[in-house]
Amino acid sequence: MKSLLLLLTLTFIAIATTAVMAQPGLPGAPDQAPIDGGLGLLAAAGGAYALKKLRDKNKE
Repeated sequence: MKSLLLLLTLTFIAIATTAVMAQPGLPGAPDQAPIDGGLGLLAAAGGAYALKKLRDKNKE
């Protein structure tokens, strides 16, 4: 009886360990967001603001 219980316990541990250590599948292609005029305008506005701050600092 003890050997049967030991065998069942070891079998359960072997199967559970395999199930727990399983890796997920490969991910699919990521959804890509379009980078269009809005981001370009934001970058241009940031550059203009930085240039203005630099010129104001140099005037002092």
